Amino acid sequence: LFRQHARTLWYDRPKYVFMEFCVEDSTDVHVLIEDHRIVFSCKNADGMEFYNEIEFYAKVNCKDSRDKRSGRSITCFVRKWKEKVAWPRLTKEDIKPVWLSVDFDNWRDWEGDEEVELAQVDHYAELLEKVRTKRPPPAMDDLDFTTTVVSCSPAELQTEGSNGKKEVLSGFHVVLEDTLLFPEGGGQPDDRGTINDISVLRVTRRGAQADHFTQTPLTPGTEVQVRVDWERRFDHMQQHSGQHLITAVADHLFGLKTTSWELGRLRSVIELDSPSVTAEQVAAIEQSVNEKIRERLPVYVRELSLDDPGVEQVRGRGLPDDHAGPIRVVTIKSVDSNMCCGTHVSNLSDLQVIKILGSEKGKKNKTNVTFLAGNRVLKWMEKSHSTEKALTALLKCGAEDHVEAVKKLQNSNKLLQKSNLNLLRDLAVHVAHSLRNSPDWGGVVTLHRKEGDSEFMNIIANEIGSEETLLFLTVGEEKGAGLFLLAGPAEAVETLAPRVAEVLEGKGAGKKGRFQGKATKMSRRAEVQALLQDYVSTQSAEE
Repeated sequence: LFRQHARTLWYDRPKYVFMEFCVEDSTDVHVLIEDHRIVFSCKNADGMEFYNEIEFYAKVNCKDSRDKRSGRSITCFVRKWKEKVAWPRLTKEDIKPVWLSVDFDNWRDWEGDEEVELAQVDHYAELLEKVRTKRPPPAMDDLDFTTTVVSCSPAELQTEGSNGKKEVLSGFHVVLEDTLLFPEGGGQPDDRGTINDISVLRVTRRGAQADHFTQTPLTPGTEVQVRVDWERRFDHMQQHSGQHLITAVADHLFGLKTTSWELGRLRSVIELDSPSVTAEQVAAIEQSVNEKIRERLPVYVRELSLDDPGVEQVRGRGLPDDHAGPIRVVTIKSVDSNMCCGTHVSNLSDLQVIKILGSEKGKKNKTNVTFLAGNRVLKWMEKSHSTEKALTALLKCGAEDHVEAVKKLQNSNKLLQKSNLNLLRDLAVHVAHSLRNSPDWGGVVTLHRKEGDSEFMNIIANEIGSEETLLFLTVGEEKGAGLFLLAGPAEAVETLAPRVAEVLEGKGAGKKGRFQGKATKMSRRAEVQALLQDYVSTQSAEE
């Protein structure tokens, strides 16, 4: 069979270089990463063989490099030998293979990039003179609680806006005499709620106290009512108690130790200290945890002093460095006792049901197990049923035939994509010849098409191959986002490229007479053309 190069995307980051070999439904995948090169080979669904061998621009740490296969590509994570040293290109030789290009969806200029730290604000309010005895602490199932404001100081909160960009909110850190709201910790996110009907947007632990972030100040000494968002709290209680139960059962049945866990927004993940977990083991764990839920086993909390002998009998992964006070232990009767600061149900029957969605390979020879508990299982079933009904209507077949119907559609789509790609390549060659033979050839030549991609523009530039004419190509929406390419004399491109990217409100990269990138303002193409014309006119006048 004929062997060819796989289309390859790459981008550069401070510690890693990322490469994506774009082969769908790959088989017989082989990846060899050495200190100075990578060798990649595989086959696609049609049996076509692919082979890429790349000599790296600089030395890499092959022992700390990895690769991951998906249905659409094979991604390699290559650790740099010298971190925070930018790579201007992927290859050792200063060449640009047609199958290799920068992944502009992920690329960005990281020079000078540093971790953004939240401003450190000194607390100016001192603990007020106490005028009453401190109230008993709230219980986990309390919906509201009355307490006193101890301090309120200016603060900032970094959040993610609706557009996905990070935003910084100005507000206040409010410290209460005691609180109903759980601060994030132990793998569990924080509670939400209100203080005197003022929304609490984040709760964080600082030593033995909790900081409540609000956008409205509260006066120290004021008596306030704290109310918890019960729907969020109960969801976290179900997931956290579910994690304790799965962890205990996995350890008891198979000796699988939990090393960490994460309570996610939609599903939760437990990391087990094992390179693999079989489907049979997952099924046995799921069956056992649901049997214990049906047994309605109680869950209770007790507190132990640091010197209590019972501490040695309790499961745990150690205490935080700034821990203060007694040790809190959560016990599932006859199943598990564990150090934990989180919120939990009082009986396993409150979990309703646990569904383990599956397991997959994790980091550092670990296995990740994904699960749902309680109301999340019901929501997942409702969503799955709605999806099944929608697919039945779209595919015109029963649920049992959905997979086969989608496979047929995928095969048809692949054939159409191949046909469209060949037509687009032929069109690019034709367009290049038309531009070259046009009576308007010379000076500045521009072209915009709604349909096309980076490969389309590069084929045109390669076919034209002019080193005297400025070629400005764009593809995408007339007034929205798109791609652009500037080609021509190396000195001119080097001078004009940053200004072109600025006008189009985009970014890109290039070398030796060619610069390409992504733009957000295609509506400003005329301004770029005028900029290029002015440059050419100025150069002609100087000559």
